[in-house]
Order: sequence, then structure tokens, then C-alpha cells
Amino acid sequence: MPSDPIIQLNGLSVRLGGREILHSLSGELHGAAIGLLGPNGAGKSTLIHTLLGFFSPSSGGARVLGAPIGGRDKTRLAHLGYMPEYDAYVPGLSGVEFVRLMAELSGLPAEAALERAHEALFHAGLGEARYRRVETYSTGMKQALKLAQAIVHGPRLVFLDEPTNGLDPAARRRMLHLIRAMRDGGQTRLVLSSHLLHDVEEVCDEILILHRGRIAAIRDLEAERQSRRGYWQVQLAGGAPGAREAWLDELRRQGREVGDLPGGRLRIAMPADGSALELYALAQRYSLQIRRLEPKRDDLEAIFLRAIEAAPAGAPGSEAISAHS
Repeated sequence: MPSDPIIQLNGLSVRLGGREILHSLSGELHGAAIGLLGPNGAGKSTLIHTLLGFFSPSSGGARVLGAPIGGRDKTRLAHLGYMPEYDAYVPGLSGVEFVRLMAELSGLPAEAALERAHEALFHAGLGEARYRRVETYSTGMKQALKLAQAIVHGPRLVFLDEPTNGLDPAARRRMLHLIRAMRDGGQTRLVLSSHLLHDVEEVCDEILILHRGRIAAIRDLEAERQSRRGYWQVQLAGGAPGAREAWLDELRRQGREVGDLPGGRLRIAMPADGSALELYALAQRYSLQIRRLEPKRDDLEAIFLRAIEAAPAGAPGSEAISAHS
């Protein structure tokens, strides 16, 4: 990873509508492609909008590409690109007219803006449709259009807010291919906000996990991939009331790391010298049945769930995220 941080958070807090949305965020992010994760309502979009300068901090601050956020510094903003979650096009314009307009608003002269608009649309797979009105585009084409306008001016950092939202599997694969190509080109850094863990794991090398407006974890995914731990995924059945909890307490007394997974499953750390027979023997002692036991390796879902479980409690909120496509 580069030595200089792409984003520095220095006690950043944001209040909107009289309510604090982000709470004293501090940390540094260095990755070529940074994944921004969190349940619905965790503050992901608010953080992106604040880093772009749409919202002002209530306290603390942040630096993006070494420059402090805030204000309307055109030089600073020209280095940033933004693909919003929701459609934000101008009806009546063709694809090339719209992307050219966005390029000019980013500071490019008219002639250069038109040339770059054609290039960006071909890159995004919209070369054949660039003269069609944008309101006639399909969902997948509108997502590609948003990507084209985000990169048309050659930014150093691009914020992608739910870039695969609403896409069918084929269109989603194309979008992820484009994002990986941007990352691998080495000229543009990325911040990818998504509720799809698989997309983030496929593209990103660093993650920031938000939970209830606070940082739950910052992780170097490349380092995590090098040192993923093994664990058993267990499904229990039977037993008297309290047997399951007593069995888990016994495992914890033995020094085993135990956690919950969706669907009533359990995650039990697999020691290097451990045996599944020990789990069966202990379960039998408590009259429990192990209906399912699978060896697994840590993935982004496990990292995410551990971070959320360990996060300090905050204001209640909606908590939904998907590990699936």
C-alpha cells in the first residue's frame, strides 16, 4: 500500500437534523481500493458526502489526498469523482452530452470535455448508445453512465456508492470488471461503498466498517487473506433448556473462540491440534446433536460479523447487509 494515507479521519463528527450521524471517526486509509461497509443506517453515505464536501463536520475533520475537506476549492474537487447511489442525470440530454457537461463542470475545456466524454462512454460500454437520451437507458446502462461521468475528468480518487445496485448478474460482473480495471491501472484510487460483501472482497484491498456511526474496524484485506484462520461452522439440535449455552460456556472455558452466525449457526475457532471428535464428545455430554459441522476459513463475512459484534453499543438502527449476490 502507498505510504501516504488516501483518507485521514481526525475525530470527525457530523450532525444532521439535530442528530449526530457520525461519532468521532479517527483512522487512516491507504488502500488502492477501499471498501466501505456497514449495516443500513451505519453512516456510509453520510461519510462519503462529508468527504466530498456536501456536509460540514460538527467537530473534528478529515483530509482527502492530503488536503483538508470543506469549502469549494476547485483544484481539490477536480481530483475527486463521485458515482452516486441514486440516478442523477439530466433528462433530454444524450449520454455524450450529459457526460460532456459533467466533464466541463469538473473544469475541462469544452473541446477536451467532449473528447473525454466519448472515451469514458466507450470505456463504460456505452459507445453504441452514447447518442441516445439518457432517460431511455436501462438500469444497467444508467449505472454505467454514472461511472462514466465519475471518471471522465481523470480523478485521482473516485467514490462509488453502491455501483452494482439493481444490476442483473451479467451487468454486475461487467461493472466489477470495470472497477477492477480502474484499480489495477494504478492511476485512480477507489472508495467502494456496498452492502454486498462479495463485491467488496472481490475488488478491495482495505476495508472500513461502520456501525451506528462509529468505526467498528479498519482492516488490511491483503494481510487478512494471508493469515486467515480456520474455524468450524456448527449447527446444533436437541438438548434440554440451557444445554446449548452450557456447552458454549464449556468451550469458552477451554479457550475456544465462539461466535454466532446467521441462521442459528455457530462459529468455533479451530485450533491447530484440535479435533472435531472433541466437539462431538462434549455435545454428547450435554445431550446435544451436531447436525452439521463444516471446516471453513475466515472470509469477509466473518471479519464483518466479528467487527459488528465487538463494536460498542450505540443508538438502535436498521441492520441489514448481504454476503450474497
